[in-house]
Amino acid sequence: MKIAMIGTGYVGLVSGVCFSDFGHEVVCVDKDPRKIERLEKGEVPIFEPGLDMLMAKNVEAGRLSFTMDLEMAVTGADAVFIAVGTPTRRGDGHADLTYVMAAAEEIARVAKDYVVIVTKSTVPVGTNRQVGEVVRNANPSLDFDVASNPEFLREGAAIDDFMKPDRVVVGVQSDRAAEVMAEIYRPLYLRDFPIVTTDLESAEMIKYAANAFLAAKITFINEIAALCEKVGADVKQVSKGMGMDNRIGNKFLHAGPGYGGSCFPKDTKALARIGQEHAVPMQITETVIKVNEEVKRRMIDKLRDLCGGSFNGRSVAVLGVTFKPNTDDMRDAPSLTIVPALVGGGAKVKVCDPQGRHEGEALLPGVSWVEDPYDATDKADLVVLLTEWNEFRALDLKRIAQNMATPRMADLRNVYAPVDAERAGFDAYESIGREGFGL
Repeated sequence: MKIAMIGTGYVGLVSGVCFSDFGHEVVCVDKDPRKIERLEKGEVPIFEPGLDMLMAKNVEAGRLSFTMDLEMAVTGADAVFIAVGTPTRRGDGHADLTYVMAAAEEIARVAKDYVVIVTKSTVPVGTNRQVGEVVRNANPSLDFDVASNPEFLREGAAIDDFMKPDRVVVGVQSDRAAEVMAEIYRPLYLRDFPIVTTDLESAEMIKYAANAFLAAKITFINEIAALCEKVGADVKQVSKGMGMDNRIGNKFLHAGPGYGGSCFPKDTKALARIGQEHAVPMQITETVIKVNEEVKRRMIDKLRDLCGGSFNGRSVAVLGVTFKPNTDDMRDAPSLTIVPALVGGGAKVKVCDPQGRHEGEALLPGVSWVEDPYDATDKADLVVLLTEWNEFRALDLKRIAQNMATPRMADLRNVYAPVDAERAGFDAYESIGREGFGL
């Protein structure tokens, strides 16, 4: 089948590349000439493990191409996917649908034959019906269907998530659209991956409900971690004991400095707003948003205590600033709250992150960037492990402690055991939901 993918951001590019690997002919469209130029040269503008090789393979096979010419991409396409950004709208927390509606109108103007217009972007309930209205108004004679196909990709594991999904959710209004979507995802169906076909509204809601629930799990364990610190329990053992219950599961029960990224912050805010608009307050989700911000502020208090009550004049090494490992994404990362608090308090901050510098230089002014964690921690008063990159999971703690001015660590991902930090020569160590020492 021929597929046009509108938008070459994270979701659009990963989806387009993976669809082409299914054997479909995929044309990815973007208005940014610099993006298209880079993609045509074989350069991937985002960091996602394995994406560069998969993209090169399918370009070479002739199944994948990139263009700014929307009409060329849409002509003859069986399905056109809208995968543009839906950022949080300033002032009200709602998803900004400007790019989605603009894409729908542009598709309508150039499409000539029957096509399924598929919304891949995360959009509020009711958006796909609005897309249909926009298309009909722009081109009343066009034969088309609208479908909802929300993405469930984890940054850093997106290719596996696409190729081996827990489920694929498809919302449709007609059997004809259902048949087109079934053919697109036929390679997954043949390998017994579940395809959940629903109405439009249910598909839209599944995405928001799933992300809000996962955000709630993270926030719940972070609250439990705070209580563990007060009562002397170990949150890692608590999480393990909880996760063994099949009704709960062990995923998203790792205590840390709060959730971030491109999905959870945006989608929880949007769900809360949808609830307000329909007079059904999403009270749990609203509380999750509030508590997650409090978690980040609590991390700042931890660091300040390790610095003797003030950041002023302290040298602090921060290991990891992306919102999670294996991505260069800085959107709503805890570092964007924590690092400015360090700098604003008068600390001299050195940052080390395998992929974070590209975005981080603009987002984190006033810090120094280094490539090596041992250079970052040299002569430091405090080392903060903020993102659990593999490069930071087996550090020589003894070497770090010996070279620091005052060997103190804030392990905000519980990578190391307190006893290991103590044996390595650290004077003080704090983590999340476990007993520290030296304070």
